[in-house]
Amino acid sequence: MGDKSNKTDEYIVCYAPTMITTNGVWQGDNPLDYSLPLFILQMTLVVVATRIFVFILKPFRQPRVIAEVLGGVMLGPSVLGQSEAFANAVFPLRSVMIIETMANIGLLYFLFLVGVEMDITVMRTMGRKAVASAIAGMVLPFIIGVAFSFLLTRESDSNINQGTFILFLGVALSVTAFPVLARILAELKLVNTELGKLALSAALINDVCAWILLALAIAMAETETTSLASLWVLLSSAAFVAFCAYVVRPTAMWIVKKTPEGESFSEFYISLILAGVMISGFITDALGTHSVFGAFVFGLSIPNGPLSFTLVEKLEDFVSGLLLPLFFAISGLKTNLGLIQGTYTWAVLLLVIFLACIGKIVGTILVALFYQMPMHEGAALGLLMNTKGLVEMVVLNVGKDQKVFDEESFAVMVVITVIMTGIIVPAISIIYKPSRNSVYYKRRTIEISKSDAEFRVLICVHTPRNVPTMINLLEASNPTKNSPICVYVLHLVELSGRTSAMLIVHNTTKSDLPALNRTEAQSDHIIKAFENYEQHASFISVQPLTAISPYSTMHEDICNLAADKRVSLIIVPFHKQQTVDGGMEATNMAYRAINQNVLANAPCSVGILVDRSLSGSNRLAANQISHHLAVLFFGGPDDREALCYGWRMVEHPGISLTIMRFIPDPNPDEPRVLTVQTDKDIQKNLDEKLLHEFRMTCGDDASVEYVEKMVNNGEDTVAAIRAMDDIHDLFIVGRGQGMISPLTAGITDWSECPEIGAIGDLLASSDFAATASVLVVQQYVGEGSHYDGLETPHGDDYMAGLQSTPPPPH
Repeated sequence: MGDKSNKTDEYIVCYAPTMITTNGVWQGDNPLDYSLPLFILQMTLVVVATRIFVFILKPFRQPRVIAEVLGGVMLGPSVLGQSEAFANAVFPLRSVMIIETMANIGLLYFLFLVGVEMDITVMRTMGRKAVASAIAGMVLPFIIGVAFSFLLTRESDSNINQGTFILFLGVALSVTAFPVLARILAELKLVNTELGKLALSAALINDVCAWILLALAIAMAETETTSLASLWVLLSSAAFVAFCAYVVRPTAMWIVKKTPEGESFSEFYISLILAGVMISGFITDALGTHSVFGAFVFGLSIPNGPLSFTLVEKLEDFVSGLLLPLFFAISGLKTNLGLIQGTYTWAVLLLVIFLACIGKIVGTILVALFYQMPMHEGAALGLLMNTKGLVEMVVLNVGKDQKVFDEESFAVMVVITVIMTGIIVPAISIIYKPSRNSVYYKRRTIEISKSDAEFRVLICVHTPRNVPTMINLLEASNPTKNSPICVYVLHLVELSGRTSAMLIVHNTTKSDLPALNRTEAQSDHIIKAFENYEQHASFISVQPLTAISPYSTMHEDICNLAADKRVSLIIVPFHKQQTVDGGMEATNMAYRAINQNVLANAPCSVGILVDRSLSGSNRLAANQISHHLAVLFFGGPDDREALCYGWRMVEHPGISLTIMRFIPDPNPDEPRVLTVQTDKDIQKNLDEKLLHEFRMTCGDDASVEYVEKMVNNGEDTVAAIRAMDDIHDLFIVGRGQGMISPLTAGITDWSECPEIGAIGDLLASSDFAATASVLVVQQYVGEGSHYDGLETPHGDDYMAGLQSTPPPPH
């Protein structure tokens, strides 16, 4: 394949077109001698190594970029590459060009997507505090980078241009990675805090400044000979930016206008844009700037809206899931930690990590003092601004390609990047603790909420399919002038890939802006539905939000928001939905885990809504709604909470309510023994007092029916429920947590979903004849619950008479 000259150390490499694909091992070919099988193996190893480190680092909440770089380091000369047999077989020198080319194509399209999703107009709305934080977080680390450049090049090759080296090093140390920072804030549940919003705003400004400085650094690196050439590079790059702004953007807007609303864009237009990314990269590379700059500017010229949404949807998973990790892994493959030798080099490395971190922290603390922010918030902001990621790795790779960094400098900078990003999560966890965990409030249940006070509810929604039934349930909850309902609607979205992790309080004045991706499109649909309901209904206010986080910690977003907003009830959708034939099928098993975690950690009462038929009568006006509800009452705190919710609903003019109380059939042969009052007796007295007050209040209401059923065991209970009239739209039942009753004995033996209790599981099962929706309620029994006797459901202190004899059942 090659012929070595006797006079020089140069190699002459010949291209062999027959060495692309193999003829097969059965004909004696080694697949690793052929470029395509070798590239496939390399890609596989990169993905596997990355996934291993993602799994290892997941408990430590480390960003994915660290796992991707460490995966490359493991495959590179630092670990596995030390074996000459492995290096020559899997990563031979002849394969470097192919894998680096593919990695750079992935980077090209990723930067295009970054430009597509970035909204420059947001920069105008940034406050002075965010701008000051961004500038302060860049200046001091840049100065430290300048000082460090002289230390690092003390014994280096004098051919390195010192000015270019300073610029590259300064940019690398001063940048903040916006996508990585957003994910860290989501993991720490800080995005919806003032600190999180300020950090994201400052990081966005920092990101834009970094790309401008990077373009300048590349121009200087590629035109070291004359300053006139650098000037031409900058002028031609500015001309390219103007071309994108005044030619490409109007063309893209013309494509959007030409495509009818609701229809997909022509494949010709999509292919044209994807080819435009390549052309832009070629032009800027030819002009003397890096190809990623052209792709990024081309992406910025695509208007936000349906076109950008379509492009992101088609490209993001493949580019960010497969090609981009290849770029980070290549960075690791180029890193040889064995080159970092000597006490002096390691001392300088640790010194730079310390000084660069301190530089951003000091800068942001000065801003915090100027704006009278707490000192610990300024320090936390400085730590967050130390987040590194894509821009840093692009700077390092371009610097290495342009011979600005040698092998040792590159390895040192990669180590600095990994360590600086890795220390952020544990450091922030120690320094900054939000105060929301100490929030205390009394009205955590429906039972102890006053009938003449505001009723606060948190509605959780996964998809627009959940919306109609939730709206009908809210309307049935009877918002009145004396007791208005404040609804917080939380759209739950899984954090995956590089989706920005944010909890966004939606501003209704901006609801006419186009969606940027599928998440925003679904959120907009959900928001508009609830806004429409709010406009047609009376005495109800809606505040929509979107929580984007991993399914494993999504319950923390729900519970923290419930505590922050002091709600009395959280309503989450069941993980199963009704099929066309009337059966029930699971939509996403992760939803079930979320519901179980919410039940275990909620700061208030929780309702799980099984959606089956309540959405069939979606009428917004109060005088048009008509629902038949049934409350099944066995006793205990959960059943009392279900009864109190039904009690609230019965005051609605369009609601008919049936209370079916199940009581054990008395055994006359059983001897009566005088015993000490137990918790079970206390619960029974509470049940009797609440039922007595309800019947005294609603006994004359024609829309209320009270029925008592004598049953002996679970079989009798099931038979009684199956015998009910098939006119009900909604069953409200208690979950029955901790309550052992002979009336439900045996039902739990074949229960599929214990989280909704024995009766809830029976009503939600596919073989149950009724097609009514089911709301399973769990009452909050922690601090501030009904045991405190602080407040009563309808103004009377019925708990004062606990020791009195309960009224006989009617």
